[in-house]
Amino acid sequence: MNRRRLLIGTAILATLSAPVQADTLRDALVAAYQTNPTLSGARASQRANDENVAIAKADGRPNATSDFGFQENFLRSANSFTAPLRQTTAGGSITVPIYSGGAVKNAVRAAKTRVEAGQYDLRATEASLFSNVVATYMDVIRDSAIVKLNRANVGVLSVNLEATSDRFEIGDLTRTDVAQSESRLEIAKSDLETVRARLIGSKENYIALVGNEPGDLEPPPPLPNLPETPDQAVDLALTYNPDLLAAKERSEAAEFDIKTARSANKPKVSTYAQGRYLNYHGTLGGNIAGSTFVQEQSTAEVGVRATMPIYQGGRPAAQIRQAQARSGQAYEQLIAVERDVISQTRASYSSWRASERVIESSERAVAAASLSLEGVRAENSVGNRTILDILNAEQELLNAQVQLVTARRNSYVAGFSLLAAMGRAEARDLGLEGGPLYDPVANYDRIDDMFYDYQSDPNPEPQATRTVDSQAQKAEIEPLPEIPTRR
Repeated sequence: MNRRRLLIGTAILATLSAPVQADTLRDALVAAYQTNPTLSGARASQRANDENVAIAKADGRPNATSDFGFQENFLRSANSFTAPLRQTTAGGSITVPIYSGGAVKNAVRAAKTRVEAGQYDLRATEASLFSNVVATYMDVIRDSAIVKLNRANVGVLSVNLEATSDRFEIGDLTRTDVAQSESRLEIAKSDLETVRARLIGSKENYIALVGNEPGDLEPPPPLPNLPETPDQAVDLALTYNPDLLAAKERSEAAEFDIKTARSANKPKVSTYAQGRYLNYHGTLGGNIAGSTFVQEQSTAEVGVRATMPIYQGGRPAAQIRQAQARSGQAYEQLIAVERDVISQTRASYSSWRASERVIESSERAVAAASLSLEGVRAENSVGNRTILDILNAEQELLNAQVQLVTARRNSYVAGFSLLAAMGRAEARDLGLEGGPLYDPVANYDRIDDMFYDYQSDPNPEPQATRTVDSQAQKAEIEPLPEIPTRR
């Protein structure tokens, strides 16, 4: 009896006590923030998105070109008396757009709006990554606790089987009692292997997200600023959810696309200057004796050019209708995202509140199951309960403990998902330490006024860490007891 109580007490302590040295949730989030390839790839994608503004601005800036050529005429026609043997040409031109019907202006506005949408997308990617890290972190804690509970249950059932076999030997119990104890033990062993495999899977998921192997994970800190009501949560989500904000920006950008398309029917005005130099190297008029031809020529001109489209085969009208249809699509997508945000927020709130109530019920269930098990064992000792009653009571206690551990995991994950839906689960909200936070606006400001054709960045190097050197994860347990076979 004392040995059984010791095993149960050890299992509960192992589940609830915090390790002395452990990884924290903050450590995991910081590591993922700095080294996760999904997030670093999203940052690179946003930097590429920033360049669309510079590309749009380029259409409104001066355009200069030059050319140079050398020609050697090996065979001339007999009637080409003045054809030169060789010639060199050089020229250059510059064009400055003055009016483009609003195409450049609206294209730049659309690009800037999509940059803002991309920045919200980056925030959403960050929140999604953190939500996955929190879920996996809690999975490892949950599965570690369940493995310990199942290992302790195997130990208890092993003692039960040994005690049942001893009582069978003296005729106090029947072979049926021994068979029932042995069956429960073997089922418990198979359950233990199942939860060990699940723990290994959770650890591998942790490595994939965080980039390093999980140690002894500490319980997470309480979640801050959770709402009191679902309506309060929805109000915050409609104001701060990054997916919804990104959809609003894209809808606005689509309106600028319509204005850009309408510019195809408007006049275009530009100024230009161009010049050309030609040198025949003394070979012009070489077939005419005594001829004197000018061997070098130069031309230059400046002017204003205006074009007015009259008919373009219906292309401008089609492009306008296309832009209008895409704008309508953007509006519908905005409403769809709004619906999803409202649904996700309310569902996360409901799941979080339900998990909180499950925790309360599970704590009472664990206490009641523990008391029930002690009572059944005491009654069995005086012959009022069977071995099957003890086995059922032990299983009920295990089920209640597993349900409690699972409910704590579900509550935390649902609470964090609720924060993410409200736009409150990003690095700036969580106060992550470990270095300066990534600021996408800094790169946009850096390249916003770049106009030189040869201003490029160094070729990129990978920012994320690889996990090829990580070890295959294990779910270590104490060796299972050897139960001698009795005939």
